[in-house]
Amino acid sequence: MRTLPGRFFQAWMIASAALVLLFIALPMGSTMAAPTWDILWETLGDAKVLSSIWLSMSTSAMAAGIAIIFGTPLAYLLARNEFFGKKIVESLIDLPIMIPHPVVGIAILTLTSPHFWFGQVLQSMGIEIMGTRVGIVAVLLFVGLPFYINAAKSGIESIPRRLENVSRSLGAGAAPTFFRITLPLCWRYMLVGVIMCMARAISEFGAIIIVAYNPMVAPVLMYQRFTAYGLKYSQPVAFILILVSMIFFLLLRTLSLPGEKER
Repeated sequence: MRTLPGRFFQAWMIASAALVLLFIALPMGSTMAAPTWDILWETLGDAKVLSSIWLSMSTSAMAAGIAIIFGTPLAYLLARNEFFGKKIVESLIDLPIMIPHPVVGIAILTLTSPHFWFGQVLQSMGIEIMGTRVGIVAVLLFVGLPFYINAAKSGIESIPRRLENVSRSLGAGAAPTFFRITLPLCWRYMLVGVIMCMARAISEFGAIIIVAYNPMVAPVLMYQRFTAYGLKYSQPVAFILILVSMIFFLLLRTLSLPGEKER
């Protein structure tokens, strides 16, 4: 028989869990249930809405692809090496998660301004950032990169170093060992990192609205519909974004590593 303190503890645990789930589920559920079928179908047939969703998805995928190419080597270096200033480097990688995202937009525009040397280089190459797809990808990469690097780093750290050492002792170089041993063993972590990177990128608003209000990604379009027409016409766009986000995170849970629950 449970003691009175034990019953209070169990009640607190269950009540707290229920309140947290309700706090998350009620706003999401009410938003999903708000649009009428007529307005929802009308929105799904709206070329501007579909274009904004495609822009969000395609630019997020591009950002994730760039993260794989350039983030994986950094993740490997951090996972396999100890060096002076490593904590500073790791903190710098995590910084985009913490800073207000309008600051991200201001920082990117400052860097790419014609008054700054880097902006002058981009301008000489014919690359425009403000109000372009390139600018959107740059913002999404900035906010999504930490999620990929941290996931890939965790995956590489989970691989016993002795497997790489055996490969090297048998005559394989650093590159063959990396591509034949390391990557195949941590691909799940990398895939989870890609999904997290894309999910974070799709939800970005604060930095994009500063760097590239047009062309409109889905969160910016939803904000524009809300300010121009109110809740009635912004809710269907919110419905679609919630649905897309749910698909991403269901995929993330499906791809969870074997034994994740037991740890």
